[in-house]
Amino acid sequence: MRTRLILLLVSLCSALFGAGGIAAAQGLSTQSSSAAGVTVKATPRALSGGTWEFEIVFDTHTQELNDDLVKTASLLADGKRIAPANWQGDPPGGHHRKGVLKFNGTAPGPQAIELTITRPGEPKPRSFQWQLK
Repeated sequence: MRTRLILLLVSLCSALFGAGGIAAAQGLSTQSSSAAGVTVKATPRALSGGTWEFEIVFDTHTQELNDDLVKTASLLADGKRIAPANWQGDPPGGHHRKGVLKFNGTAPGPQAIELTITRPGEPKPRSFQWQLK
């Protein structure tokens, strides 16, 4: 009986806490891009299930950060472009912003992904790429 209870608890914990997605399983790293006095960092947090999440951090001391990531970001997953579902984080303005950019996931999971962020006044988008398989 005790063994069954332990196995049940281990299964539940794995389901609840081990569902961090492909990002957690593969340890996908933070990528950073610095241009025009602004540093943007992107970290995949969860890439499985219905919602894919990326932590985004902006840092500058030269301009206001007024980016609307729901309008200016996109995710390319095996050739399919996906628009963001929402942004949960700091509102536009200031010199430091942080939050989570969420996308509706696709099935089956892609081989590779590319997150692009188009910033006002910059000639080309910021690009962050990860190989998943």
